[in-house]
Amino acid sequence: MLKVNGISKRIGSFRLEDISFHLPKGYIMGLIGPNGSGKTSLIHMILGLTYPERGSIQIEGRDFKDYERENKDAIGYILAEQVFDYDLSINRLANYYGSFYSHYEENVFQRYAREFGLDLKQKGKKLSKGEKFKFQYAFALAHHPTLLVLDEPTANFDPEFRSYFLKLMSQFVSDGEHSILISTHLTAELDRLADYITFLHKGKMVFSQDKESIMETYRLVSGEDYKINLIKKEYVVYKEKGIYGTKALVKGDRFKHYTEKYDGQLTLEIPNIEDIMYFTIKGEK
Repeated sequence: MLKVNGISKRIGSFRLEDISFHLPKGYIMGLIGPNGSGKTSLIHMILGLTYPERGSIQIEGRDFKDYERENKDAIGYILAEQVFDYDLSINRLANYYGSFYSHYEENVFQRYAREFGLDLKQKGKKLSKGEKFKFQYAFALAHHPTLLVLDEPTANFDPEFRSYFLKLMSQFVSDGEHSILISTHLTAELDRLADYITFLHKGKMVFSQDKESIMETYRLVSGEDYKINLIKKEYVVYKEKGIYGTKALVKGDRFKHYTEKYDGQLTLEIPNIEDIMYFTIKGEK
């Protein structure tokens, strides 16, 4: 579905460098990293809003340089920044921007807008931030994209709608022909939903893997500080000493054969995505 090959670009003093990953059809990829890691810059290039200095982006095998119109037609998006002129009513607004897409259907937009609790006659500029996200989502679904690109979509949703939104995401990819790339700092959602994780830090890619492999690779170890200090440094991503003990993120594949020595003395857990991101970033400081 989406292939990013060796993308690099300088943006002021920041540089996004050599980013490559593949999102297959029928799957959800979480894009994670701290603020300033390059997530939004990467998303803008995937959407064709800016262009890389080096590398290529393909949607369903089509290079963006040669098939820009077809690729933009295939992508629906939700962005944190304002991308629509909100002076019109949302129904007129959707119809205007829908004219730029080959498969836009007004009745589909209206159906989703009503489901999301939006008033079709309401002017866009009077929408709350959360309602603007809902409008973008209803509009994206109305032009029948095969790829959804979502930048922090759920931060302004109330818990009830967030749950419904996540259900719609699962339904979107359920036919095996659609995919989603979602950037979010709410990593608990990715623990439940994501099939792949791409982790950016300081403009570079830490990893891009299927979630199952990631969870097999890492372990979160806790116990007395002196016992954790006995673990070979080559296995430890980062360790943090607390009041009641020490925790460390270790590379699981390399650590598995080593754990028998500490059986019953250390606690090993499968970390969540937030744990992996937190300890990895700490380890690079």
